[in-house]
Amino acid sequence: MLRSWLTGFVLLDLAGSGGAFAACQLEKFPDLAVTMNGLRPTVHAKINGSDALFIADSGAFFSTLSPAAAASLHLSLRSTPFGFAVTGVGGESQAWVTEVAHFTLLGVDIPKVEFLVAGNDLGGGTVGLLGQNVFRLGDVEYDLANGVIRLWRTKDCSKSALAYWAKDAQVAYSVIDIERASPQQPHTAGDVYVNNVRMRVYFDTGAAGSVITLAAAKRAGVSVDAPGVVAAGQSFGIGRQFVQTWIAPFASFRIGDEEIRNTKLRIDAGLMRGVDMLIGADFFLSHRIYVATSQRKLYFTYNGGPVFNLTAGTSAAAKANSTATDATDAAPAAVPPDSAPAAVPAPGQPTDAAGFARRGAAFIARHDYEHGLADLTRACELNPSEASYFYQRGMAHWYNRQRELALADLDQAIKLQPDELNALVARADLHLGMRDTAAALTDMEAASRAAPRQSEVHVHLGDDYTHLAQFAAAAAQYGMWIDTHDGSDVHMAHVRGGRCRARALWGEELDGGLADCNVALKSSENRLALLNSRGLIQQRRGDYDKAIADYTQAISMQPNDAWAHYLRGVAKLRQGKTGEGQSEIAAATALDAAVAERASQRGITP
Repeated sequence: MLRSWLTGFVLLDLAGSGGAFAACQLEKFPDLAVTMNGLRPTVHAKINGSDALFIADSGAFFSTLSPAAAASLHLSLRSTPFGFAVTGVGGESQAWVTEVAHFTLLGVDIPKVEFLVAGNDLGGGTVGLLGQNVFRLGDVEYDLANGVIRLWRTKDCSKSALAYWAKDAQVAYSVIDIERASPQQPHTAGDVYVNNVRMRVYFDTGAAGSVITLAAAKRAGVSVDAPGVVAAGQSFGIGRQFVQTWIAPFASFRIGDEEIRNTKLRIDAGLMRGVDMLIGADFFLSHRIYVATSQRKLYFTYNGGPVFNLTAGTSAAAKANSTATDATDAAPAAVPPDSAPAAVPAPGQPTDAAGFARRGAAFIARHDYEHGLADLTRACELNPSEASYFYQRGMAHWYNRQRELALADLDQAIKLQPDELNALVARADLHLGMRDTAAALTDMEAASRAAPRQSEVHVHLGDDYTHLAQFAAAAAQYGMWIDTHDGSDVHMAHVRGGRCRARALWGEELDGGLADCNVALKSSENRLALLNSRGLIQQRRGDYDKAIADYTQAISMQPNDAWAHYLRGVAKLRQGKTGEGQSEIAAATALDAAVAERASQRGITP
């Protein structure tokens, strides 16, 4: 159905552009507007009339919705064929199929479109992934630096170079061969060289950052226990598990005629079998890319600036969601790392506020605040009634450590649209950082009212309420997310762990808190905090033996944990073991003189 809709548009004919294009015609479908949310390329569509934000994911073989999104949209699910499985980063995911009666893309209503329903909550207000069943309708051009994806249909172009933008601008382009794609294997796959070792890669806009597998890194002579390699948090994808990542130095990365020397790459322990690397959205932002499925070639030009962004997780589609050590890579053609040229605006200025805003978001995603703020300011000037532009500029000011300017922009965004959810959450966090608790709470309450029940915003608010020691409100916020998500979601252990802690410190809903702790401890790596929380719940319930067992296990993991020592001392006093309890409390206060006061604030006294 998508194909029959799109092939009806013939909007651009480049047959007369001369030279190699004399006999080649490119027919362009309507531009797909893309807004970078960090390193996530997002596009707007509608499902049965409701706005739906998708991640544009060239690495997804089919468009998908998350289970929580499908439930919120009241979509009916049916089973996939026997033996069908969806596998990606983090392992397998259970999958269903749903049919959307009306799917609207680029303003066109497309009836009866099928989606897979699988994976985890993607965050950022996104409902799912726009995958290769859309992008394989023709050749596809990824111009993320300008906030556009373009679909093309070619005629008589088999011998033509299709980097059409590079011809008149005299920009050097590179080209590589890619594998033949099929409905069963639709990925854009090709070869690159890492430390002169050939690697099979997927070009994957859904991966926020480019990553290499553990096995591939070893083939390139790099081990995670080598000097200069640092742990870089965890990533997640469509599967049910988090996977460890590292950042490591590599002597070279080569793709076509372009080479980057002395760079750093992220190593991921959980990539799919059969592929060595994912070339992610960071590479797509630093390049303009034309995937010529019609020729089995990929053309690209370099936009300037660092190629690999190591400050964000490798998710999206999300392939990861981790925090990592900042690092700067070299520019192509062996430019030294400290002299990588800055990204510059591409030829041809945007023509409207939306275009400036999208290009500005792309600059901000690459930490180019000078150009990003200039574009976002122009967007605000051209359309001063659009709240989202002031929100985007406010965040750019905040990233650029200009808090007062950030606050002014967020104020304006909320003045224009009082229920602008992203701006409310951001302003609440900014107020918290400025120690204005009353203002923060006002924004948090407004954000909670504005957020759909399944939104990850409730988890964020739960963390904020916990920080403010408002544990009843925190437990309620976590509960909204928990109640609207499947138990297999990779984030479930973290969220139930958060509610476990809130209930433990609150001293209420203890049976539910115990259940939360038990679930979280099955899969969470934050065992130290969870054991202390479960121990406190057991202690409040009067089960001192179990409480002491949890504290003892926590202390075995961290011998200098004053909180665990203090709680164990109080529990022993409750058992009548006066000497042991007092000795434990003395040891705790020696480690942290303020631990008794903190415990007293939670109603825990000797």
